[in-house]
Amino acid sequence: MIIVRITMKALIEKRREMMQTLLSMIEPAGKEKGCLSYEVFCDLEDNHVFSLIEEWETRKDLERHIRSERFSVLLGTKSLLAEPSEINIHTVSDSEGVEVVNTLRGKEPIKRTSKKNKDDFHMWKESL
Repeated sequence: MIIVRITMKALIEKRREMMQTLLSMIEPAGKEKGCLSYEVFCDLEDNHVFSLIEEWETRKDLERHIRSERFSVLLGTKSLLAEPSEINIHTVSDSEGVEVVNTLRGKEPIKRTSKKNKDDFHMWKESL
């Protein structure tokens, strides 16, 4: 999996335009081949700072996206920015969940049997 984080600081007078541009990209980009998620966040301390977080199945999928017209629109927002965008691309080879946190915090799994289909599953003593 490939994770991309793009951080953009909009000019004060261009914040609304920047936000509208980013929001208009979410649905179409999310439908691109290999896109696992495409989300925009606004910084809680500075509402002129936006983070675009993208997750892609493969590097090839990301490269196709970067060559797309949609990504050109994103690059075209530079006139709305107070400073250049920061782009970070991360390749993830392994991913784990809450079970790691629970194990490291000493919470033992409790083995239970589902009444519905008798399959084994684990319930944690305490949830986060």
